[in-house]
Amino acid sequence: MATYVLIPGAGGQSWYWHLLAPLLSERGHDVVAPDLPAGDDAAGPSEYASVVVDAIGDRRDLVVVAQSLGGLTGPIVCERVGVDLLVLLNAMIVSPGELPGAWWEDTGFGAARAEQAARDGRSLDDDPDLLDAFFHDVPEDVTAEAIDRGEPDQSGAVFAAQWPVESWPDVPTRVLAAREDRFFPVEFQRRVAQERLGIEPDEMPGGHLVALSRPRELADRLESYRSQIT
Repeated sequence: MATYVLIPGAGGQSWYWHLLAPLLSERGHDVVAPDLPAGDDAAGPSEYASVVVDAIGDRRDLVVVAQSLGGLTGPIVCERVGVDLLVLLNAMIVSPGELPGAWWEDTGFGAARAEQAARDGRSLDDDPDLLDAFFHDVPEDVTAEAIDRGEPDQSGAVFAAQWPVESWPDVPTRVLAAREDRFFPVEFQRRVAQERLGIEPDEMPGGHLVALSRPRELADRLESYRSQIT
């Protein structure tokens, strides 16, 4: 049995994992999926990591899965507790000492997203609230539930200080990119992962929120990764 530690993206809501977590539990694993203090102007990646580490407690055999903005938190968790595997899922990959707020320009995110939209025949101007970017492949009922929950708070504090990691943690790391991601296009993720980690990402179908759109396929992929380290 493993313990899957699921770190959400912007907004810090564990609800993001509510379809995936039961699938992992059904396979006999423990699941830790805490809410993060995303709306707290005094909380940054270190504070997010403290919440995760407290939730882990004395659990072992840890597989940390970090979604999107969770890429800031996952490696810090790996510095503080013994982790068997880190999975970066459509995640920000930040360089040691980098200012997270500068990551967008440092990586060329804006241009990459615009270029992908042009290839797809989409206009970013038609999606100012990012509903299409995030939910284009999420089932309607799940999208409706997300909208009913309201937009979560996300403080800018997480972007305001240098990332407190001096070197990438010595933990087996996989990068998993969704091929139809309209927010972090797959070619963008591929380039950033290669440049910053020297890792060729694995790919799966789906958009940015694959734990909502393809939870069973994601569970299968995570289980495949886990089986390779045991």
